[in-house]
Amino acid sequence: MDSVLAIDCGTQSIRAIIFDAKGNLIAKVKKSFEPYFSKEPGWGEQDPKLYWDSLCFICKTLKEQHPLEWDKIIAVSLTTQRDTCVLLDKEGKVLRPAILWLDQRMAECKTPMSKLHNFMISVGGVKEQVLATRKKFKANWIRENQPEIWEKTDKYIFLSGYLIYKLTGNFVDSVASQIGHIPLDHKNRKWASKKDIKSAVCDIERDKLVKLVEPTEILGIISKKVSEETGINEGLKLIASGSDKGCETLGVGCLDYSVGNISLGSTATIQTTVKDYFEPIRFFPSYATVIPNHFNPEVQIYRGYWMISWFKKEFASKEVAMAKDANVSAEELLNKLLDEVPAGSHGLVLQPLWGSGIRKPYAKGAIIGFSDVHTRTHIYRAIIEGIGFALLEGIEAIEKKTKHKMERIAISGGGSQSDAICQITADIFNREAYRVQTYETSGLGAAITAFVGIGFYKSFDDAVKEMVHRVDVFKPNSKNVEIYSKLYKKVYKNIFPKLKGLYSEIREITKY
Repeated sequence: MDSVLAIDCGTQSIRAIIFDAKGNLIAKVKKSFEPYFSKEPGWGEQDPKLYWDSLCFICKTLKEQHPLEWDKIIAVSLTTQRDTCVLLDKEGKVLRPAILWLDQRMAECKTPMSKLHNFMISVGGVKEQVLATRKKFKANWIRENQPEIWEKTDKYIFLSGYLIYKLTGNFVDSVASQIGHIPLDHKNRKWASKKDIKSAVCDIERDKLVKLVEPTEILGIISKKVSEETGINEGLKLIASGSDKGCETLGVGCLDYSVGNISLGSTATIQTTVKDYFEPIRFFPSYATVIPNHFNPEVQIYRGYWMISWFKKEFASKEVAMAKDANVSAEELLNKLLDEVPAGSHGLVLQPLWGSGIRKPYAKGAIIGFSDVHTRTHIYRAIIEGIGFALLEGIEAIEKKTKHKMERIAISGGGSQSDAICQITADIFNREAYRVQTYETSGLGAAITAFVGIGFYKSFDDAVKEMVHRVDVFKPNSKNVEIYSKLYKKVYKNIFPKLKGLYSEIREITKY
């Protein structure tokens, strides 16, 4: 059976995966790496060469381990983490380390926006959010603090565009990968015009941006030189797909708003798929999907399941050591502890604002309800539950705009491997939750896009029908649903309003 090679580059690892036309994961090689390094508090950077070298390694390794399956590959597709920027000069050389999506540096933005744009954001009631967003744009920080780098910059691209350039030699990217701090007109799926408020927030010269194409289009052809570097067969087409979250949403079979995709990754998100553009939350766009002329309204929990990595580092050295000896993941051992704590974590409630967002630019995380009964296991379960409560807020925001209830929830990302986490999710959302045949749903979504792009399937509906298979269903536990509903409505939703003033005081006193 013909197969597709899907390359999925995340924050903490990169995977090369072979999927066949029935959605079966035939073979996979994964390489983990440190997600970032910090020269200053709050910074998150990485050498782009690490991503490329890791891509070459996993592809060559996969080819060596599965030579017969490798020769059945008929196309390649790429999906990556979002909002990680790379700067290249005219020769295509990297000018500085990539700045990752989780980087928290802020530009000063002393130069004011035009009177027209200031009027627009004041009338719209989003002045504070827009000005905070403007400071978060990485390009604005580089222009202010490293003007010599900005002057040499010929292309300002996301990680997806960088790897596409390395694979094809072309400065081109999928419109469905332009998700983050970049001046994109999401509704019209093109770069924003100069009059658009997005251009005022981040005015990147248009010649520094790459050409955009729709998903399923050909980005380029694998050359002999690239074939020698990566092992990917010469002449294969690289098909445009989209960002990791967008590919996940396709990979779980979410084709309309009746299904919501919960992605339990480094950033936790709730997404669905719609035909008509709208902002799920004011000033938050719906993103271009990997399905042309469709959109993904999304609400994200910044550094969502990254908090699991934080917990492992700070509280779970025992499980990390045991996991290494047993050749399993530390998460697998930690998730077995979840059933030791009842729903509601004996009153321990966590607000997962471990990184400020545009809506709540000065927010901090909070854990309330401590008593002497609580252990580190309670904290671990409270993290899972807190992320669930935050995502439930997102579901309510999206449903308010679509005027339709999400009938069921698909669960993807690393957290979806845990039965306990899936059950907690079903109980918090009071909806049936399901998993598909693989947790590598981002790679699966990229593979689906490739099969449609080369004409193997005539439509995404046909491809999803053949390639996405529900295998596990989790039904809500009525007793737990009642507990979570009360905690959510009476406690969780009141945490931020009551602590908002204190967060501002913390920021003012500590300057952080």
